[in-house]
Amino acid sequence: MPSRSALTISIHELPQSPIRLSLRPIIDKGYRDTDCPPIRVKHLVNRLPYPLFRFLANRLSPAGPKARLSILIFHRVLPEIDPLFPGQATVESFDAQLDLLKSVFNVLPLPEAVSQLKAGTLPARSAAITFDDGYADNVTNALPILQKHGLHATFFIATSYLNGGRMFNDTVIESVRRSPLTRLDLNDLDLGAHELDSDVAKAKAIGKILPQVKYLPLDVREDTVAQVVTRAGVGSLPDDLMMTTSQLKTLHAAGMEIGGHTHRHPILAKLDPNTVRDEIVAGKIWLEDTLCTPVRVFAYPNGKPGSDYLPEQADIVRELGFEGAVSTQRGVSTRPSDVFQLPRFTPWDVNQTAYALRLLQNIVTG
Repeated sequence: MPSRSALTISIHELPQSPIRLSLRPIIDKGYRDTDCPPIRVKHLVNRLPYPLFRFLANRLSPAGPKARLSILIFHRVLPEIDPLFPGQATVESFDAQLDLLKSVFNVLPLPEAVSQLKAGTLPARSAAITFDDGYADNVTNALPILQKHGLHATFFIATSYLNGGRMFNDTVIESVRRSPLTRLDLNDLDLGAHELDSDVAKAKAIGKILPQVKYLPLDVREDTVAQVVTRAGVGSLPDDLMMTTSQLKTLHAAGMEIGGHTHRHPILAKLDPNTVRDEIVAGKIWLEDTLCTPVRVFAYPNGKPGSDYLPEQADIVRELGFEGAVSTQRGVSTRPSDVFQLPRFTPWDVNQTAYALRLLQNIVTG
């Protein structure tokens, strides 16, 4: 048994919020933090072994009715670091993350995990992997790594953007990335003016523009984004960011789960009930007709409860015959959780020890 002075790990070297994980309540099968003085782990990073993480995860998420399901969310897996989004998963980082997940957690297909969660029969250290939107690199980059590690994932597809389409956010991102301008003036669109003289400035501009565009009515959003393209002074934009039907079928043939994510990726909370139903049904029917298989799970676009979707829209998902649905609310799922509003979380840490500790922290605090 570790001494009391060695019971709290605190990582203060992380670029964002620090991790504080008390080991005493884990060892004692409890969850309340203690007064233990923290240990600085600057020199322990990347040295904590997987068996220790499995031990901690077993204490935090035992098998059966008290199990806690961690559902991870990804969007893209890039071949190399994107200077505008350095935190986005790359082939190298995703491979390392899956190695950790495989070694520490019991990774289940999401529908199976949902079923076992409801029944109170989840194994210890349960986790599920999900991807949102339908990016082509999910097939070209993520799938081979999943297969290498023998792991399953669920891919939630916004069907309108397949086969050469492009989501509104990517149109903004790629317009800003490719713009020859050093300053982008969007004041006439009520989107402000933005410096574009460096990658840092471009990332900052994207971070300010997207939240304003995201919540516009669908038709207004499309028109506004088209005007951003014009004002950015770019020519052609990539038309291969999203999957083709053939790539989608490749995922399905590989045994991956395909889930619904609406047709046009709207903010459901901004729509009337009939349009909400139409969006969800359109995506579901297209996928089922294309893959000749039931679509069992759903992910809410953007996914924040209250701002992006409403409780009554979760009822619509239930009525349409889905077995479960996921949000982007941070946390873990337990047996009392609403299986049509399951939380998801993915650590942003590149360092593997910090990544594992953040996962454990989410189990504790979620």
